[in-house]
Amino acid sequence: MVKKVTIYDIAKVLNVTAATVSRALNNNKNISESTKKLVLETAEKMNYEPNKLALALKSGKSNNIGVIVPRINTNFFGSVIRGIEDELNPSGYHIIICQSHNDETKEINNIESLINSQVDAIFLSTSSKSSKQFEKILKKNIPLIFFDRKKTMDGVSSVTIDDFAGGYMATKHLIDQGCRKIAHLASGDFEIEIFRDRHEGYKQALQDNGIDYREDYVLHTNSKIEEGKTAVAQLFELEDKPDAIFSSSDFVALGAIQELKARNIKIPEEVAVIGFANEPFTNFEELSISTIDQFPVEMGKMTAKVFLEQMDASQNIKIDKKVVMEPKLIIRKSSKK
Repeated sequence: MVKKVTIYDIAKVLNVTAATVSRALNNNKNISESTKKLVLETAEKMNYEPNKLALALKSGKSNNIGVIVPRINTNFFGSVIRGIEDELNPSGYHIIICQSHNDETKEINNIESLINSQVDAIFLSTSSKSSKQFEKILKKNIPLIFFDRKKTMDGVSSVTIDDFAGGYMATKHLIDQGCRKIAHLASGDFEIEIFRDRHEGYKQALQDNGIDYREDYVLHTNSKIEEGKTAVAQLFELEDKPDAIFSSSDFVALGAIQELKARNIKIPEEVAVIGFANEPFTNFEELSISTIDQFPVEMGKMTAKVFLEQMDASQNIKIDKKVVMEPKLIIRKSSKK
């Protein structure tokens, strides 16, 4: 393993003090131009790299932003990250990506690691049911910005879509297609706001159209294809089977469609299906899937803009910005009769 070159190594070669090398590297006005030039040339020859953590501790700024997502292997979170990078890179910021895998303990560990890495801010799509661990971020005066999955907290900004509206418009679309027995596959715990809000939108659309809400039509799943298959198998054990499915995940919707096809159930004639997130595969399947677009790239850019706005503001001004973006209904073959 190659030993990393330090300012002490450079000082030894030039027969000067480490303090002189440090001042020269930091362009101190008390160091002569000839000494600065000699130190810089020697540092380059010796492949010296500054200790970024030490510099961050000294300056109070690392130019690194921590981003925590449940998982990166979805187009939605990958696109959010792309939007964040597109907006932050021109300002000299870089991002450190962490995955929580929908595990609260892993999320807490991610937060600890990012704090220890001296990040300038944390952008978080949370999988946690409580808010206690976020207090540590705020006590360290590290800006915290929620995106997509949030907790409502004073002094913390967030960028989300209107999940209630998304759930409402998805369910209303199925009703407009003539469906009256609409099941809801809730791909997350209702203690997480986005899944609760989508469910509330579903309930409200039923109520506004004179359709009774049925507990046996609401199933909790994880956002996986296999869980959509299992959910359909469970729903079709009911005596009164549904004629439509609203899933709060495109992956679960895909699994539901695969299971319906395996049972020779016609889509959308017998059962209409709509998902949520507008993952790329929804438009490339033989049976394209209706969904709700969340505009993830724009969400990422807006999250970064909220942070940059906070950095530009006076330190005496506390910005607490709640940005709510409008979702869009995308109608495709799986639900259009």
